[in-house]
Amino acid sequence: MIVYLHGFNSSPQSRKAQLLRRYMAERGLEREFICPALPPSPRDAVRLIENAMGEEPPCYVEPHVGLSADLGPQKNLYTGESYELTSSHLAQWRELYVPRVTPQRYLLLVETGDEVLDYRRAVERYAGAAQRVIAGGDHSLRSFPEHLAEILRFAGY
Repeated sequence: MIVYLHGFNSSPQSRKAQLLRRYMAERGLEREFICPALPPSPRDAVRLIENAMGEEPPCYVEPHVGLSADLGPQKNLYTGESYELTSSHLAQWRELYVPRVTPQRYLLLVETGDEVLDYRRAVERYAGAAQRVIAGGDHSLRSFPEHLAEILRFAGY
């Protein structure tokens, strides 16, 4: 099963989620794709992911660091939902953070032009994982459609 976890202020309606959903459906794999709408609360998001998967979530990131500059009023880009990003949210993400990952479980796709996240931190964190570092691009991961076949292969499809 592929569980697509959208990013901060995103949703299952995002471009990448819809591309992957459609790509999998075209191959008869629509039942193998899950993309839950994640709430702003980290604890609630992880609980929802665990319930959807029936196990621990497969990956952890460090939003308690990257999102500290975004504290305050927020609006989901796809749903229009307004909420407040608080230091309590960051504390919850810090509690959920796993300092070491198992590299062989990951396929890292990053573009060097990402204006939000430093791709070098991801390359370092996922050292030993299968990695595709694409020159240029941006935070939306423009090259995403080019990687759909590899994503499915990596997931064993």
